[in-house]
Amino acid sequence: MLDIKFIRENKEIVQAGAKKKRVDIDIQKLVTLDDERLIVLKEVEELRSEVNRVSNDIARDQDPALKIQLIEEMRIVKDDIKAKEEKLKTITEEWQKIMIQVPNIPDISVPDGDSDEQNLEIRVWGEKPQFSFVPKNHVELMENLNMVDFERGIKVSGFRGYFIKNDGATLFFALWQYFLNYFIEKGYTPMIVPSLVRKESLIGTGMLPQSEEDLYKVGENEYLAGTAEVATMGYYMNEILDKKDLPKKFISFSPCFRAEAGKHGKDVKGIIRVHEFFKIEQVILTEASHEESVKWHEEITAHVEYLMQTLKIPYHVVLNCGGDLGLGQVKKYDIEAWMPSQNKYRETHSSSYFHDFQTRRLSIRYKDDDGKLRFAHSLNNTACATTRLPAALIENYQQADGSVKIPEVLKKYMGGKEFIA
Repeated sequence: MLDIKFIRENKEIVQAGAKKKRVDIDIQKLVTLDDERLIVLKEVEELRSEVNRVSNDIARDQDPALKIQLIEEMRIVKDDIKAKEEKLKTITEEWQKIMIQVPNIPDISVPDGDSDEQNLEIRVWGEKPQFSFVPKNHVELMENLNMVDFERGIKVSGFRGYFIKNDGATLFFALWQYFLNYFIEKGYTPMIVPSLVRKESLIGTGMLPQSEEDLYKVGENEYLAGTAEVATMGYYMNEILDKKDLPKKFISFSPCFRAEAGKHGKDVKGIIRVHEFFKIEQVILTEASHEESVKWHEEITAHVEYLMQTLKIPYHVVLNCGGDLGLGQVKKYDIEAWMPSQNKYRETHSSSYFHDFQTRRLSIRYKDDDGKLRFAHSLNNTACATTRLPAALIENYQQADGSVKIPEVLKKYMGGKEFIA
């Protein structure tokens, strides 16, 4: 959430940012509503002050007739207060509804564009595998190697259901352990976080109201989160941290759930786009400095690039355009792995920073060196998303006989095996 004072002082910039993100919102309407809110709030406070003053006069005054007169006058004032409080409540609710829809301002380096098709490629790594045969897709490879069961997955879980088994399950565990070990060595705090989260954490991270159609609601105020970012950010909600403890670095694991609303025609087969999966997520809380946010954004991106390089999976990095940014993101990189069967790159990681957009909503603050309370800055990036990363790995490491070679760095986690065959 942006500060209303900042919005009022920078209306044109905020409106331009919303336009770049393709968010339809009227900033002038919000400011006009805020003017009205402040006027009514002042009237309520003045009337309350008058009631308090007259109440003290009534307590001191010994004239019974005057007391009765004052009490009657205050009854009328209290009725006026009640009416204005109702008006203030209505205005405030409308004001809050618009406030949580105001998007963060994208960085000046973010390119203009409507969708991921306009994202800008900024670097490429790795040589795409050259096969002496027509490469199979991950679905065929995994089914032939008894790594997955889609038929029983659909029977048990419905559309996009799946069971990962045998060497498929071992490969998932190997990736999780490899990535976790790396981040723990880098000083990240490992956490297993809830998938069942309250609405406040989703609003705080900006998942609501923008992405509500992609969430599973399971109670009056509870949802299943689509990323460990939500619960991890909620961990310090309504708390004040010490600056000396920043940055806070987490590597969080959780099941994730996404309805994939409106995407039933995309990736119907396979494990690229599913309703339930597991993900390890990097989450950073740092001091309120643009330079610090930029530094950590590059670092959390570099972590994943290093791991992709050790896995020897070809990828490229794209800078997301305005129309492909979420409500709170200032800037985002997508890392996309090469998928031989599709002859294209597919997203496996998203690296973002938010400034204080999330922490202002979640009230995560710290005391700076002068003792002043500041909202922290937040960042996140996927570490390892299963099922997408294994799908890319399997396709890139497939052999002519239908087996899959195991990357060198994962062999020790898979009992020293050379191939899945």
